Amino acid sequence: MMTNDTLRKLNDLKLFGMAHAFDEQLSSPSMSHLSFEERVGLFVDQEMTFRDNRRLQRLLKAAKLRESAACMEDIEYRVDRGLDRAEMASLGLCTWVTRGMNLIITGATGNGKTWLACALGNQACRHGLSVSFERISLLLEELAISHADGTFRKRLDRLAKVDLLILDDFGINTLTPVGRSDLLEVIEQRTGNRATLVTSQLPVDRWHDYLGSSNPTVADAILDRLVTGAERLVIKGTTSMRAGRKSKK
Repeated sequence: MMTNDTLRKLNDLKLFGMAHAFDEQLSSPSMSHLSFEERVGLFVDQEMTFRDNRRLQRLLKAAKLRESAACMEDIEYRVDRGLDRAEMASLGLCTWVTRGMNLIITGATGNGKTWLACALGNQACRHGLSVSFERISLLLEELAISHADGTFRKRLDRLAKVDLLILDDFGINTLTPVGRSDLLEVIEQRTGNRATLVTSQLPVDRWHDYLGSSNPTVADAILDRLVTGAERLVIKGTTSMRAGRKSKK
């Protein structure tokens, strides 16, 4: 009776990890040889693990990563891709995210830019950082609609607060004047405070041509905020990674 009451109180207090540990210790004879301090320590450890896991799941759900299973441990370091293990290990520490730096990943279509961006997003979530994955074309469509329904500023504020914003497939679709201006606003709100990761098939030296055909001033402003001081990863090779990953599922 007392045991059930204790379990109920632990759950009422939302100490679900402790409740599980308490029930586990009661049903495990091997725990009886542990000291009081050791058993309490196990309670606390399990509660912390439970909370860390719950927070990670919450962050991953909010991130909406396109490649939800992508992780740093599964990166393929084939010679033709040109990825450096030491550089990737450094990026995996996520200090560039906490410092509000930008990262640009470029390469041919299908060679794993989006997957790698999602792996880095997953890693940021593991470090307790908030992430949002946005395909640029869809994001700009949503922002255009938000101008009409009056939610643009609210949407912009949410994008400004996330620790890591992943902008996928930069340079795929033609930008409208409004889209170009909205992209500048998104980047401007984050510059110097929050990290932005951009993936693109276009080499960085072609970005100004893409952005500046009708308004070079806005193009200059976007590039200054995105590219200056940014880390760059160029994935080499032209072999598509998609077929290989599908075959592993």
